[in-house]
Amino acid sequence: MAATRRRPEDLRSHRWYGVQDLRAFGHRSRTLQMGFAREDFAGKPVIGIVNTWSDINPCHYHFKQRVEEVKRGVWQAGGFPLELPAITLAEPFQKPTTMMYRNLLAMDTEELLRSYPVDGAVLMGGCDKTTPALIMGASSANLPAIYLPAGPMLRGNWHGEFLGSGTDSWKYWAELRAGTITERDWQEVEEGIARSPGHCMVMGTASTMTSVAETLGLTLPGAASIPAADANHGRMATASGRRIVDMVWEDLKPRAILTAAAFDNAITAIHALSGSTNAVIHLIAMAGRVGVALDLERFDRISRTTPVLANVRPAGTYLMEDFYYAGGLRALLAQLRDALALDCITVTGKTLGENLDGARIYRPDVIRTRADPLSPSGGLAVLRGNLAPDGAVIKPTAAEARLLKHKGPAVVFQSYDDMAARIDDEALVIDADSVIVLQNAGPLAAGMPEWGQLPIPKKLLRCGVRDMLRISDARMSGTSYGACVLHVAPESYLGAPLALVRDGDSIEIDVAARRLHLHVDESELARRRTEWRPAPARFKRGFGALYAGHVTQADKGCDFDFLEGTVDTPEPDIH
Repeated sequence: MAATRRRPEDLRSHRWYGVQDLRAFGHRSRTLQMGFAREDFAGKPVIGIVNTWSDINPCHYHFKQRVEEVKRGVWQAGGFPLELPAITLAEPFQKPTTMMYRNLLAMDTEELLRSYPVDGAVLMGGCDKTTPALIMGASSANLPAIYLPAGPMLRGNWHGEFLGSGTDSWKYWAELRAGTITERDWQEVEEGIARSPGHCMVMGTASTMTSVAETLGLTLPGAASIPAADANHGRMATASGRRIVDMVWEDLKPRAILTAAAFDNAITAIHALSGSTNAVIHLIAMAGRVGVALDLERFDRISRTTPVLANVRPAGTYLMEDFYYAGGLRALLAQLRDALALDCITVTGKTLGENLDGARIYRPDVIRTRADPLSPSGGLAVLRGNLAPDGAVIKPTAAEARLLKHKGPAVVFQSYDDMAARIDDEALVIDADSVIVLQNAGPLAAGMPEWGQLPIPKKLLRCGVRDMLRISDARMSGTSYGACVLHVAPESYLGAPLALVRDGDSIEIDVAARRLHLHVDESELARRRTEWRPAPARFKRGFGALYAGHVTQADKGCDFDFLEGTVDTPEPDIH
């Protein structure tokens, strides 16, 4: 953090507004054209509010109000707020997957902040890929920035039972397919599962990533856990607007906050939350933007010594509303003080340790103590072996224990369409011990959609089977559960070992040993490799073609190769 407070002429926006030339005349006159007075912007920090609101994004539909509350805070602190709409990433609607467009929002954010007269930014997001995208873009621009999480929605309800979006969708979809609930029951679940603004209220990707943002030090303390509909959320928005103005004067930038130690803190939080497997990819990409090298082994090493403390679905029982009123993320992190780098600076100008002072657990079954963890080790594990030379990820806390050490014959689907066409075929040779394998679902083949929670065949559901070992190079929704091995790298589209698996091949998993092995002789794999042919390119124009030409593999974060690192881009020429 800067030792001295900056002066108005030190502001980046001074180049647009403060000089006396023809270009600055145009900037000032056009701002006056919009009804602002000179006193509104002269010599004041210009705060870009990057707003991902859209009519198609239910997670963010309260952002029309929240952006006004942010502006109020900016005005209160003596800044000049400018709302800058950015592409929205609406997880339930965007096809083929928001994962493809994470990098587009990151580029959008970076270029908005770089090309306009912005001194600092408030980043408004929350829905899954929105959080990493906004942080990636703001980190590359490296202007003072604070993250404003959308907050989880309120608990769903069906016949007096609390529902969690995503998690209970998967659960009751399986029950519908098994014939244990009716179509009317399913419709009632549909009508009751999502009943307020905000993102998913389980510990899915959205709540995992907003918790990551807070642990990294990019939000106000406690911001990530506040339900979207709670009045405290609006007050937090205004406080974020006030704080960003001071951050500009202090010149407190993302790269001062996003250190290697801060990323270790975030990994610790992910494991203690039993957070989304998607967080692995996103955190690697976020770290790459600030020059911090993260590899899968770092996640696994921290997992072995971090207990799961959040008793929240899908790994636990409760929902984010319960988590908030039990003490929220601050209370959980306070239980892990000995495992955290408490001297990491945050957007408050204080350290993480100072931000955690006074945090308490109010409901010890929702947020467990170190003495009573949900699991003694972390919520994610990294697997390696001849089937995943560059690694794969599994969430052991969300799987049936019997499948954490398992060996069975493969049932292979060459694409999602192949799987959808045959999975419920009564003639399919498959039983509860089989290993379902999906190929061609990785970043290059399909944009890496959330196909990894592969469906269990109806005929097995009717027999009571609710979990099976499933392996793919796809991702899985953070709201999902099951013994799903994900992010297999390299992906099958490149002719990697996953592409060579055939029906009947024996596959073995041992999560405790971190092992994933295909029991096929190397000579046979070599023969299959000579016969393998790549699938046709999926994306041939537009952003899809750009994506396919530059996206990295899952173990590298799926960022664009030309956006990694901290190479400075020159300031725009405003003459």
